[in-house]
Amino acid sequence: MAAPQHCLTDEEIDIFIDDLDENNNAHIDYRELEQKLDEVGKQLAPKPKRHQIHHDDEEQGRHEFLRTLLGTQENSIPRAKFAECVRRWDIPSLEQDRKEAKNEDDDLKNMSVWRKVRAYWAVEGPQIAFMALVVSFMLAFGIWQLVKYLTAGQYRPAFGWGAVLSKTCAGVLYPTFFFLILSMSRWFSTLLRRNYIISRFINWDLSQSFHVKMSIVALVFATLHAIGHLSGSFVFGSKPNRQQAVAVVVGQDAVPRYYIDYVRSLPGWTGLTALGCFYLLAILSMPQVRKWNYEVFQLGHLLMFPIIGLMCAHGTAGLLQWPMFGYWLAFPTLLVIFERTQRFILGFFPMSAEIELLDEETVAITTSIPKYRFWPYKAGQYVLVQVPKLSSFQWHPFTVSTCTGKSMQVHIKADGDWTTALRDLAKSGAKSIKLGIDGPFGAPAQRFYDFEYSMVFGAGIGGTILPVTPFSGILTDLQEHELERTASSDQLQSRRGSKASPYEEHKRVDFHWMVRDKNDLLWFSDLLNEVTRSSTPESHSNLDLRIQTYVTQKRKEISTHVFRWLIEKYRTPSHPQSYLTGLLSPTHFGRPDLASIMEEHYHDVCGLLTEQMKEGEKWQGKGKVDEVKVGIFFCGPPVIGLQLADRCRAMTARGRTEGRNVEYHFMMEVFG
Repeated sequence: MAAPQHCLTDEEIDIFIDDLDENNNAHIDYRELEQKLDEVGKQLAPKPKRHQIHHDDEEQGRHEFLRTLLGTQENSIPRAKFAECVRRWDIPSLEQDRKEAKNEDDDLKNMSVWRKVRAYWAVEGPQIAFMALVVSFMLAFGIWQLVKYLTAGQYRPAFGWGAVLSKTCAGVLYPTFFFLILSMSRWFSTLLRRNYIISRFINWDLSQSFHVKMSIVALVFATLHAIGHLSGSFVFGSKPNRQQAVAVVVGQDAVPRYYIDYVRSLPGWTGLTALGCFYLLAILSMPQVRKWNYEVFQLGHLLMFPIIGLMCAHGTAGLLQWPMFGYWLAFPTLLVIFERTQRFILGFFPMSAEIELLDEETVAITTSIPKYRFWPYKAGQYVLVQVPKLSSFQWHPFTVSTCTGKSMQVHIKADGDWTTALRDLAKSGAKSIKLGIDGPFGAPAQRFYDFEYSMVFGAGIGGTILPVTPFSGILTDLQEHELERTASSDQLQSRRGSKASPYEEHKRVDFHWMVRDKNDLLWFSDLLNEVTRSSTPESHSNLDLRIQTYVTQKRKEISTHVFRWLIEKYRTPSHPQSYLTGLLSPTHFGRPDLASIMEEHYHDVCGLLTEQMKEGEKWQGKGKVDEVKVGIFFCGPPVIGLQLADRCRAMTARGRTEGRNVEYHFMMEVFG
């Protein structure tokens, strides 16, 4: 009988058995199974960790695992009997996985234009609106200057087309430099995070990308501004037949003016010097330089302060109009100066920290913030870290992995000169280091506390900030809040002498985290397992955490596909965690089926809603809880965000159609 559609097909089973039966004797031997498992193990775990089935300490577990695959203590079984055994394993078909992935892609392609637009706007809309606002400012001031110098009769007779080009570019540069410098302020981004709507509109979590774009625009228009003066207004303004017209603009005492006089003037030499420094800063900011020597990259950015000073002085002569550039630069510049000054001072007061090597690429740093330090931490925030032993000038951003009170921990993956040097420091046997900390800054929206039910979808984004570190910060924070709530509730109930409704403060949070490789979760497994244990029904916790992890790395070989599923499914009372990932929670392979996940959650919410209504009548005697708002928080590739945004809208519409007041609110976030 053919296998069910979602399981391995007969053809796939034959290929798998052919791969095992190397001696072609129509029997599957224990030795053949063991040999294939070891081959696959080298792909899945080249350097086995203590929890994995190929580690020496797990030799007995490995033997028991192989025996369960054979289904007998005999060393050999016939091919046909083994094929029946394989069918009972209920392994998903590789071909079916490909079809489901293709169907999911096709569903997105087949969405109506209006649905695509709405979903796209939910994901990218606020960012597009903000960029439109920025461009509008640039166009408005550029056009204002263009019209002014085209229509005013005294400028073109004196300075020709160069004045029009230069002042139009100057108009564009006013808001450009304002937003460029403001994007460097981490205080400002943290302040914006207090309001979800504003932080979505001005998404300063993406400030690095925005900063680069604005820098390119500023460099282009600053260059055009200089060209307009050097090859236009300076040339025309130095001609003998233009001197009378120049006198009308700058005064009779200022003529005759020669080309060199314009260059030597305060606006001339400050502008050229600022532009030269700007080009030098741009060269030192190239990715190649940053990768070669981060310290040179960071020191090069100190050029921004003399550049800003020169630009402020550039317009103070007021030759063509009253000086306004300094007013545009004042607020963001002062903000950045105050921040950098504080960071510079903090570098002289490092704190003691413990460093631990977790694996070949990852270290954990644990420290306690001094009592006198202001520490307004929120889950998911990041800090700037300085290690004086490595460099006094380099500060690097890392998300706080866990934080309880003022005790915090960061996990750092070797992915550059500085992080590699830190890893090597831990490898050398160092147990304690001095550490400078600036922050905390930013954070994913804290609105998941506003919802009784929340779903967090995250995809690994790599880099030196590990993809799941904000995830761990949120988990730790949820646990801590639950402990505080439990303690407060116990005290309250002891005074009241009565029992509260079990659903009164029930909170469910579903985490669906997608990583490319299981190794991204290894350092994280202890925390995940602790959370999993604390949220079981036996723990009587009102916090219901449901964690699902998805390893999206594709495997084309049928044997590798089968064995990693089997290793993941094999769990014993003495070893309840996965032999592959070390997690108690289930690990899936491939992309998550968003439609099924949302469908299942909707049914669960409807069931819980019914129970809440009954419990409301039981405990309160009046009124019913008849409304549920679910927060859907997403961080990852936009293509997944589009599907989630569309599903949220569809589920909300379905709730209205079925007479249930269930709303799904989609929120795009940056967790890394």
